[in-house]
Amino acid sequence: MRAYLDSSVILRVILGEKGRLAEWPRLSETVTSEITRVECLRVLDRLRLEGSMPERELARRRACALTVLSGIDMLRVNRAVLARAADPFSVGIRTLDALHLASALLARSRFAALRFATHDAGLAAAAAGEGFAVLGSR
Repeated sequence: MRAYLDSSVILRVILGEKGRLAEWPRLSETVTSEITRVECLRVLDRLRLEGSMPERELARRRACALTVLSGIDMLRVNRAVLARAADPFSVGIRTLDALHLASALLARSRFAALRFATHDAGLAAAAAGEGFAVLGSR
């Protein structure tokens, strides 16, 4: 199964949170925006600064993040992505979500039957509005 993964899906795996994407073991080809790496590592750094996770655990989670991210095809944020993200969507979404959705829309031509995986209800609605089969947000 091919899927575009937004940061929420990857962070649940990295952080070992409940409600992980049920389809995760069946994903054979995954793609995301290069902003996902930044988002995931920023979350870990925020946890470090808050002191809400022991340093040893943070180091383990960071290593996990880098391993997970290395297995995902990263899409560049280029002018076409920025232009599409600036255009209207069927529902209101935040800037980073618009960048994710624009990246997925442009990737759809490269990846047949690309699904969109997210745990964010608003982003899921926007992705569905663009014709994606959505995984993860119920």
